[in-house]
Amino acid sequence: MKNFEFLQNIKFPKFSFSLVGKVVFWVVTVGLAIAAFLYARDFTACWNLTGLPGISPANCGASGALEQFNPEGTPIAPDELATLPTPAVAVPELDLPPTWDGASRINMLFIGLDYADWREGEGPPRSDTMILFTVDPISKTAGMLSIPRDLWVNIPGFGYSRINTAYPSGEGAQLPGGGPGLAMKTVEQVVGVPVHYYAQIDFETFVNLINMLGCITVTPEEDLILDRVGSGPDHVKIKAGGERELCGWKVLAYARTRKTQGGDTDRSRRQQQVIFALQEKIFDPENFSTLIAQAPDMYYQLQNGIHTNMPFEDALKLAMLGRDISPGNIKTGIIDTSMVTFENTVLAGQAASVMKPMADKIRVLRDDIFTTGGALSPIAQGDAPALMRAEEARVRIADGTFTPGLDQRAGLFFQSQGMNVTEVGAADAVYAQTTVVVYGPKLYTLRYLQSTFGISQNQIKFNPDPASTVDVEIRIGSDLAGAIP
Repeated sequence: MKNFEFLQNIKFPKFSFSLVGKVVFWVVTVGLAIAAFLYARDFTACWNLTGLPGISPANCGASGALEQFNPEGTPIAPDELATLPTPAVAVPELDLPPTWDGASRINMLFIGLDYADWREGEGPPRSDTMILFTVDPISKTAGMLSIPRDLWVNIPGFGYSRINTAYPSGEGAQLPGGGPGLAMKTVEQVVGVPVHYYAQIDFETFVNLINMLGCITVTPEEDLILDRVGSGPDHVKIKAGGERELCGWKVLAYARTRKTQGGDTDRSRRQQQVIFALQEKIFDPENFSTLIAQAPDMYYQLQNGIHTNMPFEDALKLAMLGRDISPGNIKTGIIDTSMVTFENTVLAGQAASVMKPMADKIRVLRDDIFTTGGALSPIAQGDAPALMRAEEARVRIADGTFTPGLDQRAGLFFQSQGMNVTEVGAADAVYAQTTVVVYGPKLYTLRYLQSTFGISQNQIKFNPDPASTVDVEIRIGSDLAGAIP
């Protein structure tokens, strides 16, 4: 113990309790203050519960983040989170305008809305005018097809109705692409060609455009009364015969009026006449270069009344291309009374007259306008079997009888005739009379069946369906079973 006796001689300074307490108090206080400052700084910098200006530091969320779980309910480790794929952002395809390479043929649907519906304001307006334009940059040709508003068609997702209800149906149901998108799909099914773009212009904007371009010259074929849309003079009378200069709202009224003996057909001709007059005005060498230079400013002034999915740059390319297309290389057509049958039906509880399309005649007109070589119809060239083989329609053979193995024998038989049979099987029911269901615009195969096997009009059902795996389905009945070797 003597070795530690020296400790007894060591004397420590004496501290009062009050001094020690003060030192401890200030150390603890300063430490808490620093910790509080750091916490408040990080909490504020990484705040994400409400919007604050600025960008959060990179270390936000690196620690103290909410725990995440996999589909099995197991917590995901922080080092595993870094390897998880970033969710893809889904962009509706219809919201993106198609890319035009400047060389491929393009088709654009022009939509004019019914002013009476606008005025009444009872919902999305019907389409008053539909014109399908086509331009082929390679052959420097173009065309336009006017579609009557009372055409009785199958509107995708809504069933049969007048074609002018496609636009309000799409708008009212808030479908992707809205009214224009559904109108484009409907026209695609009716005409049988893809529709890439649409354009829609308000009445007031159209009048403003005419005022910018200047007056046009037309040749009325009969006396007309032009009614103004909106405020101003009630009407203006113009006489048939000779050229007439029309300006501003009178151009719109000339294109809109239906009060003639030919009704919509006459109006379609006047609309096409206005389009040719505008083409002549725009592509006049004295005007074209000035208009191209003014195009961005004109578009800026009119953009609120112009609705289209075509980018402005593509519109300018199309305008430059249009300069090289002469009026003689622009084909025109109207689905008129010679291509439809008139039938009575009931719409919204009221009796209505509609125009039921004659698909084969519309196909002839379509081929003449939308193909470089002209009409490809059976009337124009080739016999029915040759055109059926060239069309290469996908065909399903469905046996609607009790004859064993008839579906296989019929499939081999039609293949031997050059038909593109892709499916065989049993029909959905027993058929005494053969029925042909047409899902796609492959009417040469239909014409072959009519001419070769005597298929009548009441044995044909049109059921347009772009999702179908076949274009034509032949449901063989007892009447045709004996003709299959």
